[in-house]
Amino acid sequence: MNDSFYRQVTKQMVARLKEEKEIAERAAELINANKELALQIGEKADRTAELINANNELAFLIEEKAERAAELINANNELAFLRGEKAERAAELVVANKELAFHIGEKADRASELIIVNRELAFQIGEKADRAAELIIANKELAFQSGEKEDREAELIAANKELIIANKTQGEFLVNISHELKTPLNVIFSTAQLFDLYCKSGSLDNKKNSIVKYIESIKQNSYRLSKLINNIVDLSKIEAGFFKLNLSNNNIITVVEEIVMSVTSLIECKGLNIIFDTDVEEKIIACDTEKIERIVLNLISNAIKFSDEGDQIVVDIKDKNEFVEISVKDNGIGIEEGHLNMIFDRFKQVDKSLSRNTEGTGVGLSLVKSIVELLGGNIYVESEYGKGSKFTVKLPSEKVLQENRIYSNEMRSKNQSIRVELSDIYL
Repeated sequence: MNDSFYRQVTKQMVARLKEEKEIAERAAELINANKELALQIGEKADRTAELINANNELAFLIEEKAERAAELINANNELAFLRGEKAERAAELVVANKELAFHIGEKADRASELIIVNRELAFQIGEKADRAAELIIANKELAFQSGEKEDREAELIAANKELIIANKTQGEFLVNISHELKTPLNVIFSTAQLFDLYCKSGSLDNKKNSIVKYIESIKQNSYRLSKLINNIVDLSKIEAGFFKLNLSNNNIITVVEEIVMSVTSLIECKGLNIIFDTDVEEKIIACDTEKIERIVLNLISNAIKFSDEGDQIVVDIKDKNEFVEISVKDNGIGIEEGHLNMIFDRFKQVDKSLSRNTEGTGVGLSLVKSIVELLGGNIYVESEYGKGSKFTVKLPSEKVLQENRIYSNEMRSKNQSIRVELSDIYL
């Protein structure tokens, strides 16, 4: 009877062990499931740690149950008395497993909730990033608009300054023009009054020498007025695009040499010496001889004005293949460095003192520059104050296929042209 009892107890114990083994296997499956779940939500380290702790607790319980099974094997005699207690423990184990399953389900729910929360957080972060990007773009646009506004304000300030300078310059020009107009007109008017006085007093015959001198003065001042008006009109024509060139193929060497020769006697009367030099005897280019004459005479006139008795003026021509250089050099007073940048500006006059024995409006060199540019060339100046100046005109070595020879009834003789262009020089 004892053997059957023991066998029965042994069977029960084996059955219990099988149940424990099944529980352990289920627990192991739960552990594997928990590990897989932990891997799926790997970024949630805190939740995974909690699951690991729960698994550790479960393993501890399983180990504890194994120890209890061993105790049951060793205490066969006590097994009969402990059936009821064993049943209760089994019931407790079922309850514990149910609680464990509940906790695992709860943790899974929490993990799901955490995933949703993380997705919402990621969405909010993305939305904030988009808003931040929009804000950055808006700030850049605002900065650009502010910079553009500042640039426009700076441009407006600069334009206002230029306008003020232009108004001041034009005002000075008008004052200078007024003086230039009044001076020859006053001379002519005074001479006319003097002639009227001679006529009334009957002393014309006795004043022949004086009258001849006064007539020459009238002519010179009339030429001055003519030059002034011509320069202003021509500048206006150039600005409006109505200035015409009469181009023809000419030997530029001969053209310039004749101009120099025609003023030699006048220059010698001023106590100056003029030299003409060239490195070639012939250079045919397309040019307007009347405009070349005005250019060269203006440059020679400018050299005379700022030279003293005994000084020398050199007119030189150089053949540079693709272009021709015409230079007028003097060893007069020169130009201060601060004035070089405005020497060709319209309405600018370097010497504003009007104390010299010469006059000028400041439009001569501006007109020369404009005519040179119309001819396709350019002009520049080199000067050292106290040592002299050198004006150089560069003209292209080109020819025209069809010459545009247009002659006007108003064309002046060479002598008249010289007298007009040099009318602001007193002899």
